[in-house]
Amino acid sequence: MAMRPTLYPLPLIGWKEHVLLPLLGHGQVAAKIDTGARTAALHAEDISIWGRKVRFTFESAGRRLRCEVPLADVKRIKSSNGASQLRPVIETMIHVGTHQFETLITLTDRADMGVPMLLGRDTLKGRFLVNPSRSFLLSRRKVSP
Repeated sequence: MAMRPTLYPLPLIGWKEHVLLPLLGHGQVAAKIDTGARTAALHAEDISIWGRKVRFTFESAGRRLRCEVPLADVKRIKSSNGASQLRPVIETMIHVGTHQFETLITLTDRADMGVPMLLGRDTLKGRFLVNPSRSFLLSRRKVSP
């Protein structure tokens, strides 16, 4: 079977990567790459909407950060367990390895999910190819002290 040629080769990304969210804080955030999910999601606590802004707390590099950013939207999201919830959506810069771009991220409680962030198809589309057998292809593993 012949391989289909691509005009623009896309970088490979592992099933798990460290990402940076420079407008929200400093330090790496672990992200699961999930082609079954449409949107990106970030673990956040104490989420409150104030007019066209959203306030929330999240953890980056072992520090709890309080953020206040513009609210891009509020979307109804159906989670993997079938439950539907309204989630605030923010637009922010994300760095995955040497690649940086703006993306939409929903805020939700992911405390029981193992990794604080999920990158879905809308974030990955046209940017990366996923290698499900490898992790940290574009980002270095966090070195323990």
